[in-house]
Amino acid sequence: MKTTLARWFDSDVGYSFRTSPVAMMAAAIALICLFCSVFAGWVAPHNPFDLTTLELSDARLPPAWSEMGSMKYPLGTDDQGRDILSALIYGARISLVVGIASVLLSVVVGVAFGLLAGFRGGWVDAVLMRLCDVMLSFPAILVALLIAGVGRALFPNAHESLAFGVLILSISLTGWVQYARTVRGSTLVERNKEYVQAARVTGVPPLRIMRKHVLPNVMGPVLVLATIQVATAIITEATLSFLGVGAPPTSPSLGTLIRIGNDYLFSGEWWITVFPGAMLVLIALSVNLLGDWLRDALNPRLR
Repeated sequence: MKTTLARWFDSDVGYSFRTSPVAMMAAAIALICLFCSVFAGWVAPHNPFDLTTLELSDARLPPAWSEMGSMKYPLGTDDQGRDILSALIYGARISLVVGIASVLLSVVVGVAFGLLAGFRGGWVDAVLMRLCDVMLSFPAILVALLIAGVGRALFPNAHESLAFGVLILSISLTGWVQYARTVRGSTLVERNKEYVQAARVTGVPPLRIMRKHVLPNVMGPVLVLATIQVATAIITEATLSFLGVGAPPTSPSLGTLIRIGNDYLFSGEWWITVFPGAMLVLIALSVNLLGDWLRDALNPRLR
């Protein structure tokens, strides 16, 4: 009896994945970054945020292959003597957690509103779609800046978990709109099909029809959109952290590391900002390539 993974590899989507070198490479990079981030405590050679282990005499050391470099710090150190490689691993974990959590929240809210608007129609559809239009009229980064800034002002001494919660909420506030509009359009098509009409005739409650019958058939575009939006959410989080309203200073993400290194970019310590920037580009690019492959794999017209 074949396992679920074996059946997936034998499916059309699995065959598309196996025959796409770009998708396989992007998946490998994304999995490596995810693995290193989840197990940062075991993978990272140092704990860059443990102040008792920092040595200011090791500050701004170049990468190991440079003349003044040290094998103890393969990618060099920052202005406080933190190992850049370890900081990248820990910083990527924060960026990935915030990005994935904000996308999950956006998916839950957007899919629920989209299903409700498309299935019920009438004034419910009109109100929810006008709300989407209002949210789309504001630039997403400005809304995120506003919410994150207000949250930091209201809770200046908040615990890190609350600060991350405000950050996730600020990114999700405008992210749910795309899912709502996508699911609404698909639901408008599905609700008039025969299997939905048959369920209505047999007395199945509307909520059960939406959950059991309509939802599985509208999740394809949502999965593609969510995959691509993970990269967007990570970049948004990095932008907020770069501007100083993102992750707490005690738990800096990639955006914070880029901002710190930006102050030393023109003084010769290029590695402090280049390596975090390259890590951010690598993660975003791999996720985007996976999203592009998934879009093509789930749409037979694009194969």
